[in-house]
Amino acid sequence: MSDAFSIRLAREDDIPALEVLIPLSVRVLQAPFYSPAQMEAALGPVFSVDRQLISDGTYFVVEHSGHIVGCGGWSRRRAEFGGDQTRCAEDAALDPAHDPARIRAFFVHPDWARRGIGRSILSACESAICAAGFRDVVLVATLAGEPLYSSFGYSVAERYDVPLPDGLMLPVVRMVKSFKSE
Repeated sequence: MSDAFSIRLAREDDIPALEVLIPLSVRVLQAPFYSPAQMEAALGPVFSVDRQLISDGTYFVVEHSGHIVGCGGWSRRRAEFGGDQTRCAEDAALDPAHDPARIRAFFVHPDWARRGIGRSILSACESAICAAGFRDVVLVATLAGEPLYSSFGYSVAERYDVPLPDGLMLPVVRMVKSFKSE
């Protein structure tokens, strides 16, 4: 089996595959960091498809042999995480002169973990962010994702808990990076 993969912008017709990939990725790759109850409670409000990213043309998928094995993107809108289920209206746009862009919603198929999928998506996001005129980036990382972002020069700004249903909390890490001096 070849390990070759390709990256492209996500399309609306990718949504059914993303709806399968996201929970699979969460339940396997987040398991060393979160309890089963935390993961299940976060599926939907925190971990889910964000159609707005797809329609904005800022969400990528990675394919191997016609199958989506990873996804992730960036945003020029206010939300830092979450998907369709937590949004009531269109998210407000950011001003690249004053606001940081957002890195959003990275998920990798467990069989493809540690093969450069996340790095490829993050590189594509950073290129697009710079081309859109943003100088700063913020993201909310899971504990599993923090090492990837750290390896790209993101620094920890804050550790906090996202409230989940049933009184559960999801520990996350707000991370930042500036392109001003690059």
